[in-house]
Amino acid sequence: MAKLGFVGLGLMGSRIAQRLLDAGHEVAGYNRTQAKAGSLVQAGLVLKNSPKEVAQAADITFSMVTDTAALSSITEGENGILAGLSDQKIYVDMSTVSPKAIRLLSTRVAATGAQMLEAPVSGSLPAAEGGTLILYVGGNSETLEQVRPVFEKISQKIIHVGGNGQAIAMKIAINLNLPTQLLSLFEGVLLAERSGVPRAAALDGLLNSVAASTAMKYRGPFMLKMPEEVWFSAAMMKKDIQLALELGAETGVELRTANLMNEMLDQAIALGWGEEDFAVLYRVVEHISNGDK
Repeated sequence: MAKLGFVGLGLMGSRIAQRLLDAGHEVAGYNRTQAKAGSLVQAGLVLKNSPKEVAQAADITFSMVTDTAALSSITEGENGILAGLSDQKIYVDMSTVSPKAIRLLSTRVAATGAQMLEAPVSGSLPAAEGGTLILYVGGNSETLEQVRPVFEKISQKIIHVGGNGQAIAMKIAINLNLPTQLLSLFEGVLLAERSGVPRAAALDGLLNSVAASTAMKYRGPFMLKMPEEVWFSAAMMKKDIQLALELGAETGVELRTANLMNEMLDQAIALGWGEEDFAVLYRVVEHISNGDK
């Protein structure tokens, strides 16, 4: 089996790495805060001192970090992933970052003799734990076939959308839709609730209607009880909406819903809810509906 590496063992990355360990792969890993990788080490992950050491030890190195700046921090410099790549190695980034940054990074990876794919995911923590993520892959199709057996351990569907930069554009387009769908759900529930329908009944009605989406079914129940562990924070969703606005400016697409979501997420952050799951938008809807500023 291929020797694997994983850089960035946060909420999603740790769960993906655990599935790879469970599948029998040898996995080397790096996380900026090493203590957070304790359970993975107990499961067999070999913790390294730098992203470079991970890339040197692995045939295929994965990374999953919060934003474009974080991706630069793990790939650049004498201890970065690029310094550990060489001929026959493959690097797969799973972060949601700038498409332009991915295109530039893929060129630098190629200069080391290695190959690069980007593989952003659709799905939250339960999908990562259950191996039912959807993977959107950008890069060379032959490289994808080399990595496919590993991808199949963590996903239910693999969609090759084109060259480097195009999969991340696809992911940004998907994430643009998520808070928009939730916002309409929350407004509908509040409208029914203030018309006399109990909140739980209103939510049940909407989530079992033709209007319901997978995203709504995942996070709609958070109106009744927020999760103890944040799946994806409002601040992180704000980052993704900004990526969408930047891509819209580059491609000439006017994104009116993205501008609205940007404003709503700004309000959530201003109210001190930025580190809560972005389902906290329901509180923003209530706040605005109460006439609060």
